[in-house]
Amino acid sequence: MITILMHIANAEAVKLDLEEMPSVTDIAVVGKNPRDRADREVSWLEEGVTTIVFPWWRITFLEILPSEAEEEEFPLPFRND
Repeated sequence: MITILMHIANAEAVKLDLEEMPSVTDIAVVGKNPRDRADREVSWLEEGVTTIVFPWWRITFLEILPSEAEEEEFPLPFRND
């Protein structure tokens, strides 16, 4: 499972889990487990929604977040105090 932070035009960014990265021929991004940056429920979705589909024209860019294994393998160069 790939976790991304999807930046939406004129809206807050949303974290999603993807089965696979979208290809350049896709017209939308399908994600599961939508949540905000702090892993809380997104306020503009109905309760119980687990899968969302966003068309590419609404998406500004995607950030691919590291998995837990990648975070341990490559520590960040700054302190977390």
